[in-house]
Amino acid sequence: MKKFHYLDTIISPNITEKSTSLSEFNKVVFKVHKGSNKNSIKKSIEKIFKVNVIKINTINLRGKTKIVKNKKTFKPGSKKAIVTLKKGQSIDLSTGI
Repeated sequence: MKKFHYLDTIISPNITEKSTSLSEFNKVVFKVHKGSNKNSIKKSIEKIFKVNVIKINTINLRGKTKIVKNKKTFKPGSKKAIVTLKKGQSIDLSTGI
């Protein structure tokens, strides 16, 4: 398995209605690189945001095929990580790093 730089593992935060409702339980959702594992995600989030991570759940989303103007196209899949933070800590996604 490849080793990733800690800035390459996290692609972007996932800001949706469902993910903002999870912030009530100290959880934040990120889109991450497909080849990253839970340990590399944990280390990179702790280095970038300076918080303590308790638990990480990952979800692999499969790609989909679509038909556009009688041509088949393929939308690639992605990977999401739901990160649970220590009580009392939070990540403010509205401001820059």
